[in-house]
Amino acid sequence: MSTDAGSTRTTGAEPTDLKFAYWVPNVSGGLVVSDIEQRTDWGYAYNRDLARTAEANGFEYALSQVRYAASYGAAQQHESTSFSLALLLATERLKVIAAVHPGLWHPGVLAKFIITADHLSGGRAAVNVVSGWLKQEFTNFGEPWLDHDERYRRTAEFIQVLRGLWTEQDFELLGDFYRIHDFTLQPPPVDVPGRPHPEIFFGGNSTAARATAGRHADWYFSNGKDYDGFTEQHQEVSAHAAATGRDVRFGLNGFMIVRDSEKEAREVLREIVAKANKPAVEGFRDAVTQAGKATRDGKGMWADSTFEDLIQYNDGFRTQLIGTPEQVAERMVEYKKRGVDLFLLGYLHFQEEIEQFGSAVLPLVREIEAEEARVA
Repeated sequence: MSTDAGSTRTTGAEPTDLKFAYWVPNVSGGLVVSDIEQRTDWGYAYNRDLARTAEANGFEYALSQVRYAASYGAAQQHESTSFSLALLLATERLKVIAAVHPGLWHPGVLAKFIITADHLSGGRAAVNVVSGWLKQEFTNFGEPWLDHDERYRRTAEFIQVLRGLWTEQDFELLGDFYRIHDFTLQPPPVDVPGRPHPEIFFGGNSTAARATAGRHADWYFSNGKDYDGFTEQHQEVSAHAAATGRDVRFGLNGFMIVRDSEKEAREVLREIVAKANKPAVEGFRDAVTQAGKATRDGKGMWADSTFEDLIQYNDGFRTQLIGTPEQVAERMVEYKKRGVDLFLLGYLHFQEEIEQFGSAVLPLVREIEAEEARVA
């Protein structure tokens, strides 16, 4: 039987620089459900060039979205794992995280796919395991839709199978959802110093999700949160990790609006909200409202999200990365003090604003980090 001991990392190390990821726009409609102009494109050529731009401007990671059904402003979408592989092959250093659904993938098949992608990219493949919130995607495929907490129990086993097949010979797991018998995948993933296996990201706000993250994931992705909201999640997930002798790193979603003045940045946000596609936002809200209600304690993804929050469908406005380069850089480092290791960023105009991040924001972040390290 497998454990998740392989994901334990050494604590007490020197603080590391913040890491940055961006949402891959492999889904049409942009990252806000609004009729405001969004200079982006879901096609491959645009995304290939964007990945190279991001790589040159300080981004270490990119996250490909998973969506199968056209819904809520996303009329078209490319499949996440194949699209991620294409971006890996088009770049040299960028790590690309493919979002995947347990229940629609067998973990053994996915483990093999990621190993191949890892070898083709020199050790840069990763996954984001998404337990699932859009019931239609499962039931219309004829797949069972599990109760909320059962989806997270399945996710826990799914991650155990991935990690076991990536790190063990003759792996076995006799679970409630997956039964793996004496299985070895060859070749194993690329041997990357400091990385025991391809990184496993995971997100979710509910009590079950936080426990799953702490006990099994390498990274916990948080929806957009203010300081107190993130701190509460960080403490709970870290406690679950500590109870099993593990350590988890934390990513935080944020929608970035950087302009020459705070007033100008706030005006952009006001325009996004004013031009919101209300039917699409309401449809999304109707679909996700059940996420929190389906839990025993009423806590879950989007359980307390307002209409404005849902215009950016991962609550990205809540992180408040809105203002001048100096204001945004200072806010990012304040989040770092509270335990953020990585920011997952979205934009209205991806190419221009990722370049702006690299030239105007990232240098300030590094300056503040260096100053904090000197006085520590």
